[in-house]
Amino acid sequence: MAFLFAAIVGLVFGAADQYLGSMLWLGSWTATAAQVSAPWLILPFAAGMTQWRPRRAAALGLVVTLSALFGYWAMTYSPMEIHPWTFHRFTAGLVAVTTRGWYNPLVILGGLVMGPLFGLLGQRWRVRRSALSATVIAGALCLEPAARWAAGHLMPSALVWTVEVTSGVILGALFVYALLGARRASRVSST
Repeated sequence: MAFLFAAIVGLVFGAADQYLGSMLWLGSWTATAAQVSAPWLILPFAAGMTQWRPRRAAALGLVVTLSALFGYWAMTYSPMEIHPWTFHRFTAGLVAVTTRGWYNPLVILGGLVMGPLFGLLGQRWRVRRSALSATVIAGALCLEPAARWAAGHLMPSALVWTVEVTSGVILGALFVYALLGARRASRVSST
């Protein structure tokens, strides 16, 4: 049941992300928000947080990530994106978008690696309150704008990047609070 739920959540997340990028009537920020990468890492992390066993967390991270990628590219060829729907057009478009060029196959490869890895990081947070897991996920939010700027890929809309970094700082603070609480509880239980 967890895998079916993860697949559905992934499909909805990916489709919503793609659709957000096409909602330019709300402002140019939507295109930038749809390109933010950190939520794609938080998704398998959150899925992994639901699991006690590492292998299951990694598998769930993979399922939610690949489902999200499928949802993203499926929305690209949907009637909501102004493409008339036929099964042939949909499958041909989906094959084309996932295999042509270098970028999308690289994204798939990244999903095959990062989905399970971040699922495992989520499980490590749940089971052991791993400071590494907390640092990586908060760091992804806080450092993405700087990494994009350094690579020359920082899209306009300072508001989007400000919200992302602020979210990372808040999440980091929540992680620190939880870590301190877990350490306090372990000290109390050991005395």
